[in-house]
Amino acid sequence: MKKILLFLSIILATGKVYSQGCVAIRSTGGICTMTEHPDDAMSGSWVFNANTRYFMSNKHFKGDVYQKERIELGTEVINHQFATDLSLTRVFNNRWSAMIDIPVISNARSSLYEHGRASRHSMHSFGLGDIRFAAYRWLFNPATSKNANIQLGLGIKLPTGDYDYKDYWQNVGPGGTAELRTVDQSIQLGDGGTGLTLELNSYLNLKSNLGLYANAFYLSNPREQNGIRTYREQVSATIANEAISSVPDQFMARLGANYAVNKLIISAGGRVEGIPIHDVIGGSGDFRRPGYVISIEPSLTYQFSKVNVYASVPAAIYRKRTQSVTDRQRSTATVFANGDAAFADYAINVGISFKL
Repeated sequence: MKKILLFLSIILATGKVYSQGCVAIRSTGGICTMTEHPDDAMSGSWVFNANTRYFMSNKHFKGDVYQKERIELGTEVINHQFATDLSLTRVFNNRWSAMIDIPVISNARSSLYEHGRASRHSMHSFGLGDIRFAAYRWLFNPATSKNANIQLGLGIKLPTGDYDYKDYWQNVGPGGTAELRTVDQSIQLGDGGTGLTLELNSYLNLKSNLGLYANAFYLSNPREQNGIRTYREQVSATIANEAISSVPDQFMARLGANYAVNKLIISAGGRVEGIPIHDVIGGSGDFRRPGYVISIEPSLTYQFSKVNVYASVPAAIYRKRTQSVTDRQRSTATVFANGDAAFADYAINVGISFKL
């Protein structure tokens, strides 16, 4: 199975990798750099990829318990999130490549509690997200490892997205007037941190038209908090400060199988994505909504001579809003504190890649 598409999304993501809701995963790119078998790579070639992800989140969870009363009472938060990742990859030879990913993001958030609980209103954000650069290398020599290989990617994410985007909160100013404030963390365009990314992309060809794939992605954000007010109040001096936004790590992993029918590739697998409670580097306090989503992910890819078009629809089968550092500090022997977060039922990814 010489031509394989492996997808990275989450999120997006982002998002924002997205983890499909208020668990704010930023976009990490819609597709990995491997658009073909490494032995087929042409030195000096370029690959351009455009990937768009959309989801709507309104299902609230505390832990893994669905808060169905939020929708019944009309108090749910509804996020609509679009992200388009534009990436350009330079293939140096059959082992080395480099990539730049530029996300453009459009979000809308509808809620009651941010608008004095008097009536439902929406806030929006639009603009450039956090740009990422990465370098990739196939770990095994493609000349001698034709049916299986692993690609390692190391990168840097820059804080180019606005992480203090503002819109009007209704009914919160003097006399119930509108006030320009920072929008919720889940629809910010960036997180405010310079991050380090680690990726693993791999494949195993079982037959000429049947193969397995696996992807893993981790973003480490050493910065603990970005100084942006959340309009939540600090509980006490001994509890992490939820009045300021955290700059959390994020992760994604995928595993599945590809089956080729002429130029059509049918893929099916599973994926997990989310925000950890604790970061690998740096502190983990301040306000974050940690959690994760486990999804099944069917996808289709159609291959032309130099063009690939693809679509995937990861559908959530398990969602959990885990305890944050603040939740754990607030919990006692008799009180278990666990904030909530809204998740989506599914996301839609569509994209196209060109070999230039």
